[in-house]
Parts: sequence; C-alpha cells; structure tokens
Amino acid sequence: MDDPCPVLCAGIIVVDHVAAPIHHLPQSGELLLTDDCQLHIGGCAANVSIDLAKLGIKSKVLGTVGSDLFGTFAVETLEKYGIETSGIDRCEKTPTSQTLVVNVRGDDRRFIHLPGANNLFSATRISETSGNPPRVLYVGGMFLMDGLKAAELATVFRRFREKGTITVLDVVTPGPKDYLSELFLLLPETDYFLPNEDEAKLMTRLITPKEQARKFHDLGAQAVIITRGRGGAAYLSDRDFLEVGTFPVEYVDGTGGGDAFVAGFIAGLLAEKNPLDCLTWGSALGASCVRKMGATEGVFHGDELARFLGEHRLEVVKAR
Repeated sequence: MDDPCPVLCAGIIVVDHVAAPIHHLPQSGELLLTDDCQLHIGGCAANVSIDLAKLGIKSKVLGTVGSDLFGTFAVETLEKYGIETSGIDRCEKTPTSQTLVVNVRGDDRRFIHLPGANNLFSATRISETSGNPPRVLYVGGMFLMDGLKAAELATVFRRFREKGTITVLDVVTPGPKDYLSELFLLLPETDYFLPNEDEAKLMTRLITPKEQARKFHDLGAQAVIITRGRGGAAYLSDRDFLEVGTFPVEYVDGTGGGDAFVAGFIAGLLAEKNPLDCLTWGSALGASCVRKMGATEGVFHGDELARFLGEHRLEVVKAR
C-alpha cells in the first residue's frame, strides 16, 4: 500500500504580509497607498506542501511556529489543504516567523524578515519522524534556521537515502558568510540542490549558472538546479546539462515562485519523469505562481497544469 504522505516537507514556516505592487519605495516620512494588502502563509516548507496539495500530492510538514494568532493561522491554512500538521511544534515564548513583502512595479521584491520560531527547528525533528520513509524528503530554508546544523542534517539525509528516499535541499541566504564549508558536509547526501541564481552567486562568488552548478556538483550534489526567475533555469548532473527558458505569463508578485518550481520539480520526480520534464513541470508551476499576490494563491491545480502544458512548450536554450 502506498504511503499516504509520499513527501515530507521540513523547514521554515512563515506568515507573509504582502502589499500589492507600488510604483517606488517610499522616501523617509512618505506615505504610499497600495491597492491591496493581504495576509498569506509562506516559507519554503509550507509553500511547497500547499503547491503539492494543489497537484493532488499529499505531504506532511515539519516545522515550528509560535503559540500566537499567526501560528494558528499557519497551521489552520495547511490543514485546509489536507496537509498533515502533527509534525509542527508550537512554541510558547517565541513568535511565529513573519515576513513583510514589498513589491515594486518592474523590480524584484524586498523582504523584511523575523526568523522567530523557525530558529528553534533542528534536524532532530526530522530524525524523530515515524512511519514509512517518504519517497521525497524536502528541506527548505537551510541557513535561515539557527538550530538546523549542516552536519546533523547530513546524517539525517544519509539515513533517509539508505531507506530509498530522495533528498531535496533548498536554501535561503541572509547575507554573506562561509556557506561552502557547511555545504561541503551536506551536499554529498543531497540528491537535488535548488538554489536560485542570486543565492548561488552569494555562496560561490561565481557568475554564470553553469559555473555555479558545477561548483555545487563538485561539492557532492548529485544534481543541481539553478533557478533564475524570468531568466529560466539551469540543470546539471553527471549525465546532463540543460538551460531552459520560461513560460510567458503576466507577472504580479514573485513571492513563492521558486517554491512552486520546487513543487513542480518534485511532482515530476514522483512521476518518474526525465530531467527536462521535471524542469518543465517546475517552470510551469513557478510561472503560475507569479500571476497573483501571495506565495500559493496563483499556483495551478493538477488539471490546470496538464492543460497549460498541453498548450505551451518550454524553450530549451542549451542542452549537452
């Protein structure tokens, strides 16, 4: 019998305060009006689990939130999508993580972030998980959780891989530091590593996606996907190097686009698709996300994804 939750999503859970795009950043003392301001769930683990749920794929979330209204909002939102939340801890003394998302027309987003309860999450919570091993273990938000240590997570990844689980790792990089020393420990136990281009540049100090992907691959990752927003994505493994474009959609808010890409890519892995098809599914789901405000509101359901892929083709810029 199939495991009822084939994907385990662990990592950051955030509540996002998202304003509709404004024309410019306000000057000191300036008041700007926006057309809308909404409260959404966010954070890599939460976003990916919801996006998978929209595709009909069940998952369990592991993370930490506060015992506050925002924590209740996050848990109830996940449960609304049928996501297993018994792995979410509630902390009495630390608030739920929150992010203020500032959208400026024609420009990338700005973020003001409170780490909050996410800092209390550790690899121990993953190792304590009972039941059948998942087909995919996804950890999102590495480097944004003080309690999640690379050496400990590497041990957890290794144990899950020995049971046949595919390990998928995503990061958030809050400023310059020595990331490579930690990735040196973690990437040899990582099947798929999915940083975005800006994160990859910060971590490696290399410019092109191929150079960045090669560096991470040399550190041990089995396959590396560099997501590039409107620039597409690059994929590198022992066997393949691919660069793909993007699907044309109206851009409203980029929040969660990378997480939607990850969810689409994981869905492709579960369906045992080849790398190009996994990239295509990820790119399509990422494109659907940016059409609406919030990290998950615009993401396709399964039938919408199938229809979209039947009507559009992803450009392959380069293939080896």
